Amino acid sequence: MYKVYVYVTLKEGVLDPQGKAIRESMHSLAYDEVESVRVGKYFELTVKDTGEIDKRVNELCDRLLANPVIEEYRYTLEEVVPN
Repeated sequence: MYKVYVYVTLKEGVLDPQGKAIRESMHSLAYDEVESVRVGKYFELTVKDTGEIDKRVNELCDRLLANPVIEEYRYTLEEVVPN
């Protein structure tokens, strides 16, 4: 078994209105040191070892978790050791 941690973010150059709104709210609360905010998504999956984990996770991200036109993703794998 593996834990897969997937991070999805907007590609560089894609406008992030949600991030902009959050930054403006931070400034209104006197957190003026925050220069920019980018919003993304985080997924934590537990998957069986099929021998093709990288291939399957990439397919899953491309087909469901991320919009490849405007988003990019990265992930890490962590082997789960049974107790």
